[in-house]
Amino acid sequence: MFVIDDDPAVRDSLTLLLEQEELIVETFASAESFLAARSPVRGNCAIVDIRMSGMDGMHLQTELSRRGIPLPVIILTGHGDIPLSVRAIKAGAVDFLTKPVTGAALVESVRAALAESARLSSQVEATLSAATRLASLTERERDVMVLAIQGLANKEIARRLDISHRTVEVHKARIMQKTGAETLVDLAKIAEAGGLGA
Repeated sequence: MFVIDDDPAVRDSLTLLLEQEELIVETFASAESFLAARSPVRGNCAIVDIRMSGMDGMHLQTELSRRGIPLPVIILTGHGDIPLSVRAIKAGAVDFLTKPVTGAALVESVRAALAESARLSSQVEATLSAATRLASLTERERDVMVLAIQGLANKEIARRLDISHRTVEVHKARIMQKTGAETLVDLAKIAEAGGLGA
C-alpha cells in the first residue's frame, strides 16, 4: 500500500502503524514522485494527504482516474471540512479522514479500501477476459450475438441479417464455443463485461 504525504513525520507514523498490521508500505513525499515511480499495481490502495505542495491529493485522484488506474484512495488531512470531504468522495475517494485519526479508524478504512481494490481488480480481470473472448468472434458472429442477446428468435435473426436459419444456428454454436458461454444469459453477461451489451 502507498502513503503519499509531504510531512516525513506523518509518513513515518503511518508506516509504523500499517506495518504492525502486516501491510507492506511504500511512501512518497509528493504526488509527482508517486506517479513517476511506477504504475500502481492492482490489489493496492493509497493514503493521500489532500494538501501538499505541487499536485494536491484531489488532483492526484483525478490524475489516477484519467490514467485509468483503479487505485482506491483514502484522503487524510488536517484541514478537512464538509464541502471538501463531499468533493473527495464524489471524485471517488473511498474515505475522508481528518488528522489526528485513531489507529483503529485508519486500519478499518485501509481494510475497506483493500477490499474495494480486490473488487476492482476482479472486475478488470473479468472485463479483459470478456474482451479477449469477444475479440475472437467474426463480424457476422458479433451481429448474430447482439441480436440473440436482445432475445430475437433464430428465424428473426436470419431475416434481419439476410442469412439462412441454419447459418444462424451454426454462428450461435460457434459464438457459444468461442466465448465459453453455456446459456444466452451467460453470453449477455460476457457481452456486457466486454462493452458490447445490447
